[in-house]
Amino acid sequence: MIGGGRDSAAELTDDVERGPVAPHQRTTRLGWQRLVTIPLLLLVALAATFIWLSNVHLDSIARNSLQGDTVPVALWQHVLLTAVSTFFVLIIAIPLGIALTRGALRRAGPPVLALANIGQATPALGLLALLVIWLGIGRRAALIGMVAYAVLPVLSNTVAGLRAIDPTLIEAARGIGMSATGVLLRVELPLAVPLILAGVRTALVLNVGTATLATFGGGGGLGDLIASGITNQRMPVLVLGSVLTVALALLVDWLASLAEVMLRPRGLEVG
Repeated sequence: MIGGGRDSAAELTDDVERGPVAPHQRTTRLGWQRLVTIPLLLLVALAATFIWLSNVHLDSIARNSLQGDTVPVALWQHVLLTAVSTFFVLIIAIPLGIALTRGALRRAGPPVLALANIGQATPALGLLALLVIWLGIGRRAALIGMVAYAVLPVLSNTVAGLRAIDPTLIEAARGIGMSATGVLLRVELPLAVPLILAGVRTALVLNVGTATLATFGGGGGLGDLIASGITNQRMPVLVLGSVLTVALALLVDWLASLAEVMLRPRGLEVG
């Protein structure tokens, strides 16, 4: 009897992995177009920008804004801001999204999502200004603002992904003796992974864009180049900062799309 229960559990898990695909789950495969198109476009855009900067006249102010390791440092700060803020978004939004689909906390779902929606609906620059007034100038205020701004996509997608699961699968898993944790880890989360990954991808791109505003709170990043170009009216500095920001956003979105395909559990793709 015990052995039969184990076999049934294994069969159910296999059925979940191979089984019915929810309407929101669509075919995504790693074709050569997906692997090549975005990197080629980015290389062309960056090469064209470099050639243009090499041939345009730079006065002393523009050279001072781009001299030494100013550009690499700004780019690294931008990547760091994006990575750290996204990390905190994940450790906040995913566990909270799971909690909001469990037991009595289901009733707290709408208020919490409404609160997260307020965070994203608030203008990012205004939110950063309030945080700077409260916390002072520095990277901490920028990171908190970025987390508040990007938590909604991951939180809402986690809740939606878990709620969209066919209840009969959950009941079947419980019927063969799976614990609540086992049902969550082996049935619910694998089926919710596509939506969760889509929310993470959205949050990453949002954070790349929002990180440009960190300069107004002393957080650094490519926003320093953009702000310097606008303040000093130096077009080469502004163009370089803007191109690098757009290129970073496209690169992050491309990498996230690849991760979305590679991390998708087997059996969740339609033929």
